[in-house]
Amino acid sequence: MTERKRAAVCWLGSYLLLVLAPLLVLLLVPVPARGGFWYETAIACGFLALAMLVMQFFLTARLRRVSAPFGIDVLYSFHRYFAWGLCLVVLLHPLLLQPQGGLAWHRLGHDLVLQSGLLSLLLLVSVMLMSVWRRRLHLAYHHWRRLHLLLSVGVLALAFLHVKEVSYYGALPILSALLWTMLLASLALIVHVHLLRPARLLRRPWRVREVRAEQGDCWTLSLDPEGHDGLQFRPGQFAWLSLGHSPFSLQEHPFSLASPPRADGSVEFTIKAVGDFTRTLGETPLGARAWVDGPFGVFSCDHYPDASGYVFIGGGIGIAPLFSMLQALAARGDQRPHALFAAHSRFDRIPRREELVALTRQLRLLTVPVLEEPPELWRGETGWLTLPMLERYLVEPDYLQHEFFLCGPKPMTDLAEACLRILGVPAAHIHTELFSMA
Repeated sequence: MTERKRAAVCWLGSYLLLVLAPLLVLLLVPVPARGGFWYETAIACGFLALAMLVMQFFLTARLRRVSAPFGIDVLYSFHRYFAWGLCLVVLLHPLLLQPQGGLAWHRLGHDLVLQSGLLSLLLLVSVMLMSVWRRRLHLAYHHWRRLHLLLSVGVLALAFLHVKEVSYYGALPILSALLWTMLLASLALIVHVHLLRPARLLRRPWRVREVRAEQGDCWTLSLDPEGHDGLQFRPGQFAWLSLGHSPFSLQEHPFSLASPPRADGSVEFTIKAVGDFTRTLGETPLGARAWVDGPFGVFSCDHYPDASGYVFIGGGIGIAPLFSMLQALAARGDQRPHALFAAHSRFDRIPRREELVALTRQLRLLTVPVLEEPPELWRGETGWLTLPMLERYLVEPDYLQHEFFLCGPKPMTDLAEACLRILGVPAAHIHTELFSMA
């Protein structure tokens, strides 16, 4: 087992232990049962839900030591999936209590336990629905982040009040201490993300040096560090970018770094104009203040320096982190055999096309554009990336021993990964960057 896998197992074990901590306390501390099996199960669901809620803040706190084994994009994906599990456990709590007579709805008007529990549940459902339907509601990303934060804090506060008001359990000293620890830990994580991290960024401002239009409705922003040594990162990583006078703004967005590490610390982001923030990038004035929080992620060829070569598969703007890695390899004079499969809708929508052509001259790079809508007289690959297509190009046995990096829309990366597994590429050699964390 590699060191990274050991760290991942350790963190997963810690997560389970922390989530189950209130239940372990209830099991270890002698507490007379107040009801039958289903009543006690309902109470256990309540404590489990509170612990899961606290850990939701932990998953999105951008703690480097925690994200290192997984990649922060994976942690954000966990956050989304675990939110559904949290909702299920929360709903089980009243559903199991109701048949046991544990819910006295006629006392709702003057029962703080019922009031806080019901309000917490309603806010949690609101958070989930708002997150799932954000685009349908045409809710701007920064407005959604603000509401998501405020409502989540409300859910936490009301859930804590709900548990504390159940005096039978809240009066237990060890359980009370654990609940207060959970609440304070959550508040500390919120302060860390929204106050301490931005405060540190104040000492590391950036200036926009260039705003360049690219093919495919993309923009490249070139940033120079102002009064500091810039960003030291591994090619393929990403960072949160915000533009404006303050790093405390909730308008920061995660984007892949599209440049190689440079001695002067400068960086570039190539970003597709698809959202409320990205559609305005072309209007960014030169010299504008910017803030960069990073680097993050484990999607980098630098983690596999002894590989026989690399195969990059990108779709749309998913080519940005692959471009960063290819540029870094070229800057180092790398002469191992590599391959790039670039899937795009049309030839004229391939971003930074000329620079990719130049990279094919600097590297031993097999480049395979795949177009959904090819121009007339096009002799290259068309349609979607398929198993026969990969088989045609990855004919040398050495290619199947390469490290594979996939980034793009999830349907494309899922299909590419399935094809690679059929070809016999080991799962440990396939690395995928999740396309969106919002």
